[in-house]
Amino acid sequence: MQTIATTLTILVAIEHLYILYMEMFAWETLGRKTFKGALPDHMFTPTKTLAANQGLYNGFLAAGLIWSLIISDNIWSSNVAIFFLSCVVCAGIYGAATASKKILITQALPAALALAACLAARCMN
Repeated sequence: MQTIATTLTILVAIEHLYILYMEMFAWETLGRKTFKGALPDHMFTPTKTLAANQGLYNGFLAAGLIWSLIISDNIWSSNVAIFFLSCVVCAGIYGAATASKKILITQALPAALALAACLAARCMN
């Protein structure tokens, strides 16, 4: 179960590194494609700075998840992973409620699966 938890955590971290890139450096291209219909086309240029700020926060989530993978103490590593995955789930739920329902599937669900695997792995130890 630990291998599944680690793999899913890595995938969520990679996803948030991608979100960091999209929101900080490619908002007017990839962001426009990703949020087509959720945000009017003319709003991408004026919201570029706001998106970059959001991207930075997604980078912090990715950094926390990566940090959880390099901590040698299993309990401490699990605690950090559970915290950051919980943050991602909360962000995904909020994003689905306020920006795009698609975020529930693309962001919250993978994090919830990783969180469930981390909790299951912890219970098995």
